[in-house]
Amino acid sequence: MISKFRHALSPAPLAAAAMATACLAGAASAATTADLNRDSAAALQKLYSANPTAAEIGKQAHAVLIFPNIVKAGLVFGGAYGEGELKKGSDVDGYYNSVTGSWGLQAGAQSYGYVVFLMNKTATDYVHATHGWEIGVGPTVVVVNDGVAKNLSTSTLKDDAYAFIFNQQGLMAGVSIEGTKISKIKE
Repeated sequence: MISKFRHALSPAPLAAAAMATACLAGAASAATTADLNRDSAAALQKLYSANPTAAEIGKQAHAVLIFPNIVKAGLVFGGAYGEGELKKGSDVDGYYNSVTGSWGLQAGAQSYGYVVFLMNKTATDYVHATHGWEIGVGPTVVVVNDGVAKNLSTSTLKDDAYAFIFNQQGLMAGVSIEGTKISKIKE
């Protein structure tokens, strides 16, 4: 039993996971800000079309973080990376990356997008003021799935931020953004 555990943590699988994550991170990044603007607008429109609750929350949001394409890969150790933008109204208020590291029982790759609706100035200011916002620390973020969406209405919104995960594709089960670090990209 111990020898199997040591083999699982040998440098070869760790190096393979690190290389896969690094290669996929390059594929997840946008070539230009124009590409990122286009991809973010398309992802937000697709989310709004598929989810009326997201569209209603979007109307009340102070700002919106949009990550149209996150790529995740892992083999025991894994990571996810993508780039997005913060929009206030129709204006881009900065470009950000999303980075997650993980370890545990995992193998495979997947892609997904997510949007975080920042509902008040305090939440938006927190994203601006930190040199890397870790989701789960700071503003309260509610991840909206089908069950949560059924109980939400524009009159019941009371949390700082609401996150929607969409477009999940790949071989890994489930997506969590807990512990994701969002940092401003220097333009």
